[in-house]
Amino acid sequence: MSNPYKNAVRQLREVSKYLKIDEETFKKLAVPKKVIKVDLKVKMDSEQYKTFKAFRSQHNNAVGPYKGGIRFHPEVTEDEVKALSIWMTWKCSVVGIPYGGGKGGVICNPKEMSEKELERLSRAYIRAIVSDIGAWKDVPAPDVNTNAKIMAWMVDEYEKIVGHPEPGVITGKPIELGGSLGRTEATGLGAFYILEQLVKARKLNKKSLKIAIQGYGNAGYWFAYFAEKAGYKIVAISDSKGGTYKVSGLDPDKVMEHKKKSGSVVGFKGSKEINNKELLELKVDVLAPAALENVITKDNADEIKAEYIIEIANGPITPEADEILFRKGIMSVPDVLSNAGGVTVSYFEWMQNNRGRYWKKKKVFGKLKVIMDKAFKEVWKVYKEKKVNMRMAAYILAVNRVIKAMQLKGGK
Repeated sequence: MSNPYKNAVRQLREVSKYLKIDEETFKKLAVPKKVIKVDLKVKMDSEQYKTFKAFRSQHNNAVGPYKGGIRFHPEVTEDEVKALSIWMTWKCSVVGIPYGGGKGGVICNPKEMSEKELERLSRAYIRAIVSDIGAWKDVPAPDVNTNAKIMAWMVDEYEKIVGHPEPGVITGKPIELGGSLGRTEATGLGAFYILEQLVKARKLNKKSLKIAIQGYGNAGYWFAYFAEKAGYKIVAISDSKGGTYKVSGLDPDKVMEHKKKSGSVVGFKGSKEINNKELLELKVDVLAPAALENVITKDNADEIKAEYIIEIANGPITPEADEILFRKGIMSVPDVLSNAGGVTVSYFEWMQNNRGRYWKKKKVFGKLKVIMDKAFKEVWKVYKEKKVNMRMAAYILAVNRVIKAMQLKGGK
């Protein structure tokens, strides 16, 4: 299995060649400022106690507070959390929001836990890291297998400990607790805005484009929803159990209804059953990996037939695969740009919390579009000027901004 942290450092090394980063600065950027490792002792429904390993990586705060989600997953590792915190720094920098990167994770299988066990785990996690987070220090959010309900437990636990309301400490909260309208749609919608900019930049005909989406959670669904409404044809959708393919196009809402009833997109009426490998290798115009990282590797990159990739998942393409895709002429719009809609609306939520003033959904969507469109155009400019792939263009832009902030603060 490809090591995500090594990948993140390797990507930074590549960027350093273009920006001529000195070794001291490189080392500061390659290693998170702080990695918190804790054991959470949680009472299970059986009355027995179970210990869960948990992490929080704080990469860089030159631009602003650390920012990043918390994932609950059996395969969480320290290296994964470190890598994701680094990618979060670049993501916030690409879209120009005042955050540095953070990421959290707990090794657990939430599918095997009751709601009460999940609540006790969530509260235990906050108790363990309470002194390291805060509205102006480190702002967690939902990630894989965590949601608004879990954020509600976490913010409640934090406020109980500090003794005052501080809604800006966590984003992705329920609307009733200061969450932002539009946060649910944000990641998928942001990726859709990037698709629209790509189509414009490449002068493509959207009506003839065929899209395949791997991963049909929140981000994959909303990307499909907005794309289909705008006239794109979604021909394939998959989840962890397999996929469904229909050359004449799928209705994202009907596929989601089927998934809610049956537990998977597999078996959707009137379509062909395919597996995830087949979906990734379909001859489509746009492939959108929206599941977990490392799904396109050196082993399958040669089989990818899509002309464009919109990376909605974090780190879905390994560096080795990146090189192969670039040689093949496949353009991949990187995760740090494509999926930055989520953190951008998290930033809007944090702003609203800290000001005590809240926006309508239309305003959120409008502000998100302005930021995503601008970010795409800035990355596209570097891509054209430097003649690098889109990931390298995004990283050159992002890393340069972070280094400038560090230099202005005296190289911290």
